[in-house]
Amino acid sequence: MGEERKYPPFETRDRIRKWCDLQERAHSDVAKKLYSWGVYSDEIDQIIVELISDNYLNEERFARAFARGKFRIKKWGWKKIEMELKRKKVSKYSIALANQELDDEDYLGTLKEIIEKKRNFVKANSDWELNQKLIRFALGKGYSYEDVQKVMGDF
Repeated sequence: MGEERKYPPFETRDRIRKWCDLQERAHSDVAKKLYSWGVYSDEIDQIIVELISDNYLNEERFARAFARGKFRIKKWGWKKIEMELKRKKVSKYSIALANQELDDEDYLGTLKEIIEKKRNFVKANSDWELNQKLIRFALGKGYSYEDVQKVMGDF
């Protein structure tokens, strides 16, 4: 059989509420946490419904906060943010709302900034090689090729 339950039901609910209070959480992260505590499917679903109705969980709010945070702190591009939201099983609707959190001007400005910063550390034998390395770097951060091309044209 599975893992033994870590906390009694009332304590489980109290602890998961406190955990959700610390920061926005995806439904899938909450389910994973509850499962790790030895709580199983029907009860997990019931607890998630309670958390949603008590406004501890809100998928739209999570998606928006996730997109803002990953962009501002880690300087991720939209493609990487979108991929992570999908991995966390966030709905297409909430992902679309999260995309609205990223201002186009700020987005391209941040891309330009990270490319300029990376340019100082990249070793290359030619300008072509340098540009290829910078493009690969930016694509790896989750920026689209079109956006990278726009910004690279400024150098």
